[in-house]
Amino acid sequence: MDQRVFADGQAVKNRIRCLVVDDHILVRQGVRRLLEDEPDFEVVGEAGNAAEALRKVLEHQPDLVVMDVGMPGMSPFEAARLIQRDYPHAKVLFLTMHEDEEYVMQALAAGVAGYVLKDTSAAGLISALREVYRGGNYVSPQVLSRLVENVSAGSAGTRLVPRSDMLTPREREVTRMIAEGNSAKEIAQCLGLSVKTVEAHKFNLMRKLDIHNKAQLVTYAIQKRIVKMPVDA
Repeated sequence: MDQRVFADGQAVKNRIRCLVVDDHILVRQGVRRLLEDEPDFEVVGEAGNAAEALRKVLEHQPDLVVMDVGMPGMSPFEAARLIQRDYPHAKVLFLTMHEDEEYVMQALAAGVAGYVLKDTSAAGLISALREVYRGGNYVSPQVLSRLVENVSAGSAGTRLVPRSDMLTPREREVTRMIAEGNSAKEIAQCLGLSVKTVEAHKFNLMRKLDIHNKAQLVTYAIQKRIVKMPVDA
């Protein structure tokens, strides 16, 4: 039986099957090369966006999904939720440049097992992936320290409880443009997206916010100051 050994001496029966998801080809190639240099990892596929990642998870049945957060198109947070719901054997680790607390909270709410910053060392990423594969959780130390500081200072309050109304920057942008009266086609042209992608964003954010029509969305956007309250001339 094929056995591989971790750097810490723990043996595994088979290599850890990974799917690498990032919209930058060079990043994907770099992560792939890093993983394939390790005897216990195998890269079974790549994807350039979250929607493609879902298809590749179904196709390749990976053990780990290493996914970026800031990708255009379908929300990676939504993709992570769907992966955890439909393919619970596949652990998701976000590899990202975003240190924002709200991103971390959304990741935790989506069931992500790891949140690693892109300035992490190669050895640090490999260690995090092995920890997640073993069933643990991993958050980059600098992100974790910031969360702990916020709790200690009393500034985080209930923010440590993932909020259902947290939107990604792209979702906020789409919300603002919808509330301002732009059509899906106009939003797509402005943001350089397809109409189908804009509609997917609209569907995802309305489901996330439990909003069922445009009037409710406009009200939400005004309440959250995503758009300014109209002023009569």
